[in-house]
Amino acid sequence: MRIKTFDLIGISAIFLLIISFAIMLTINFTPLYAWDIDYLSISERTGLSKAALLENYQVLLHYLNRPWVTALHLPDFPSSKSGLLHFYEVKRLFLFDYLIFAISSVISVFYVRFLKKTKCEWILIRPFGWGIAVPIVILFLMSAGFDRFFTQFHQLFFNNDAWLFDPAVDPVILALPETFFMHCFIFAFVLIEVLIIAVYFYSKKTAFRK
Repeated sequence: MRIKTFDLIGISAIFLLIISFAIMLTINFTPLYAWDIDYLSISERTGLSKAALLENYQVLLHYLNRPWVTALHLPDFPSSKSGLLHFYEVKRLFLFDYLIFAISSVISVFYVRFLKKTKCEWILIRPFGWGIAVPIVILFLMSAGFDRFFTQFHQLFFNNDAWLFDPAVDPVILALPETFFMHCFIFAFVLIEVLIIAVYFYSKKTAFRK
C-alpha cells in the first residue's frame, strides 16, 4: 500500500478540514441555542426573554468570531475579570480553528486534485474507514459521563480555572448551561462522523469505478 509523507500530509489535512469545519459550523449554529432556550428553560433560569438571550448570544459570537472586536460587553450580563479572561481564551481558540480551516482547505483541495489526476482516490479508503470509529468512541465516552469529559476538555485546552464561572459574578453561565455544551459536542461529533463517512464512501465508489 502506497502511503508516503505527501499522502500523510494530505490525509491529515482532510481530517483537519472536517474537524475544523464541524467546529466552525457548531459554534455558529444559533438555532441550536434557540432550541435549548426552550428545551432547558433558560429564560426561567435567567429571568430574560428568549429575544434578549439571543441578543446577548449574538453579541458574544460577534466578539468571539471577529479579531478586530477587542472588548466584550454583554447587554444583560456583567462580567468579572476572570470571566472576560476565559472568553478571550475561547476567542483565541475560535480564531485558531478558522486558521486551521483555511490552511487545511488549501492543502486538501490540492491533494484531492492530485488524487483525481493520478487516479489514487483509493488511498483514502483505509484511513477514513478507521476514522469512522473515532467519533463513535468519543460519543460513547461522553455518554458515560459528560461532566468528567467536559472537565478534562477544559483542563486540556486551558491552563487556568477561569472557566469555572461563579454565577454571582458571572451570571452569563446561567444562560450557558453545561447541557447546552453537551448538545454542541454531540452536534459536532455527529457532523464529523457524517463527513468522514461521506469521504469514505466517495473514495470507495470512485476507486471501484476506476
